[in-house]
Amino acid sequence: MNVIASAPEGLEKYLANEIFELGGFNINTYKRSVSFECDYATFYRIHFFSRVAFRFYREVSRFHCHDRLSLYQGVRDSFDWLKWLPSQKTFNVQVTGRTSLLSHSHFTALEVKNSITDLQKSAWNKRSNISLDNPDYIIHLHLNNDQAVLSLQSSFASLHKRGYRPAIGNAPLKENLASGLLKITEWNGNKPLIDLMCGSGTFLIEAINQVLKVPLKSQKFYLFENWLDFKKDIFLDEKKKAIDRVICFDKLSKIIGCEINENVFDQARVNISLAGLENYIELQNNDFTKIQFESAKGLVLCNPPYGKKLGDENQLINLYENMGEFLKKKFSGWEFWLLSGNPRLTRYLKMKASLKIPVSNGGVDCRWIKYLIR
Repeated sequence: MNVIASAPEGLEKYLANEIFELGGFNINTYKRSVSFECDYATFYRIHFFSRVAFRFYREVSRFHCHDRLSLYQGVRDSFDWLKWLPSQKTFNVQVTGRTSLLSHSHFTALEVKNSITDLQKSAWNKRSNISLDNPDYIIHLHLNNDQAVLSLQSSFASLHKRGYRPAIGNAPLKENLASGLLKITEWNGNKPLIDLMCGSGTFLIEAINQVLKVPLKSQKFYLFENWLDFKKDIFLDEKKKAIDRVICFDKLSKIIGCEINENVFDQARVNISLAGLENYIELQNNDFTKIQFESAKGLVLCNPPYGKKLGDENQLINLYENMGEFLKKKFSGWEFWLLSGNPRLTRYLKMKASLKIPVSNGGVDCRWIKYLIR
């Protein structure tokens, strides 16, 4: 099947690598998405093990489309809806992109719906209902350069929602973004990892789950289980392999998270417990300058306030100055990776960056910056 995966901006090539490792082929990267081909086993497997993707969409057709009529006819004629979508099954339509004459996503989605339900009514004199909260199918239409791509969305909820984080801080880092950023560091669990301001614990949890290839467990049901060609035996086999994987925590080095805010610290503790990792992460409810740890090398992470969503920028200057001084004094020889949404503030670290990678965090243009602490 032909599949499209949506990705955090800036992490497309890391998702492509992940898909390749899981068995995908003919892989191409685009802005915020990756296309690939795969067999059924791989398709099911990636839903258990992809840590960077938001969603997966199975392409079912593409056709020329520039106006209302070509959209209506293209949807109707390009896929066997009568075979795939019985009238008792519900669906909804999601639209991205536009053409010059189809610029309103709500209107476009309505036209896709009408095309399908009119076809059903003409064949059976009955039609599917629309469901926003619990659909059997989500039909996705993407428009670009007078080309329409119709896809079936494979899950209702985004895969970045892992299920371990009911408690989140004021500016949460999405789980799949954290996982992608960790892939960039190439941390493999064999050296210490410290998060100076761990917030709700996302970096720490994703670090362990990623390096040990812990399968995702948040989805109770996938929309692809409703599809006409769902291969239940292959799916259950892949699911069993994922569940039966032996997770070897012995390979992990020391992992420490520091959070000064008591309420946020409590949130992190709840999340880490729900992820089943309370025995492998040391949480400290303290200022990061109180961390005491002796090691010649390791990895320090931080997603500090940028002065855009949390805290006034001028009040954060002292924080960045203290962070730079602390790291140079206590962690010489280590790597430091900082997620920065404010280049003015990072100057106050007084450290020279060795790598800057553009990423988007919640719509904020950021840089994932690597420093070699001297």
